[in-house]
Amino acid sequence: MERNLVKTLDDTYDKENIIGCILADHAGLCLGVKGDASSDSAGLIVAIADLVAKLEPKSGSPIISLQNENRQCTILRKETVVGAIYKDIST
Repeated sequence: MERNLVKTLDDTYDKENIIGCILADHAGLCLGVKGDASSDSAGLIVAIADLVAKLEPKSGSPIISLQNENRQCTILRKETVVGAIYKDIST
């Protein structure tokens, strides 16, 4: 499983304008991080995914997008893993 997580992080990080990514388990434990992302944010990312899912409990996992002038953070839960992708949007 660890090999799959590392491959997922590597494949994601290699995409254009991606500056960082992180994967966390359902309890907020960081499973892996790459680039400009902090393992300290794993718990917060999972908490955001959990709270937003409560807005539409009968729907599937929501895709959450947070953005400022320079960066975008996209959060998605897939089964028991929550991922966040950080993208540079300043260009």
